[in-house]
Amino acid sequence: MVEDLQVKGIHNKSVLNAMQLIPRHYFFDSSFLEFAYQDKAFPIGAGQTISQPFTVGFQTQLLELKKGHKILEIGTGSGYQTAILCAIGARVWSVERQKELFIKSKGSLDHLGYSPSLFFGDGYKGLATYAPFDGILVTCGAPFLPEKLVEQLKTGGRLVIPIGADGKQIMYRYTKKADGTLQEEVFGDCAFVPMLEKVAK
Repeated sequence: MVEDLQVKGIHNKSVLNAMQLIPRHYFFDSSFLEFAYQDKAFPIGAGQTISQPFTVGFQTQLLELKKGHKILEIGTGSGYQTAILCAIGARVWSVERQKELFIKSKGSLDHLGYSPSLFFGDGYKGLATYAPFDGILVTCGAPFLPEKLVEQLKTGGRLVIPIGADGKQIMYRYTKKADGTLQEEVFGDCAFVPMLEKVAK
C-alpha cells in the first residue's frame, strides 16, 4: 500500500512511515479485512466511510506536520486518520458527531496505545477552549469554510478542508497570515461524505 502511495505522489517521509506503522485493517469489521489495504474508501457504519489511503496521506501531507504540533481533526470516523496524526507525533484533538463512531474509535485508538483528546459534538464549532491550533484537518465535505475553525487556527497554521456539494468537493488548504487573512491553495477534486451540523445521538 505504501509503495502505491509513493507512486501516486505521497512523498513526505513522516506520513509514509506513519502509514506503514498503523494497521489499517484494525479499523475494519472482520468481515471486510480483504479490503483494508486497497486504495479505496469503505463504509464504517453510521453512513460514514474510512477514506482511501491516498486521501489520508494527501490531506496529512498538506498539513506539513512537525512533531508536537497541536492538531484539530473534524470527523474522527473510524479513528484511522487520527492514529496517523498521532503516529507522526502530533498532539490531537478530534471531534466526531456520530455517537456510534465516537465510542468505537476511542476503543480502537486505546488498543493501539494512542490517547488523543476525543470529543462528541458539532465539528462546525471546533474546540475554542483548546485553540489555537497549528493545523486543522477536516475529513468530511463542508458546504462552506466554517468561520469558527478559521478563528481557532494560529498564525502560520494550516487548515485542510474539502469544500463543496454532497459527494463532490474541491480540496483547499488555507494558511493564516499575520494580519489574519488567509492564503488559499487549491488541490483538485475529491469526494467526501457531508459535514453535518446537528449532533447525532
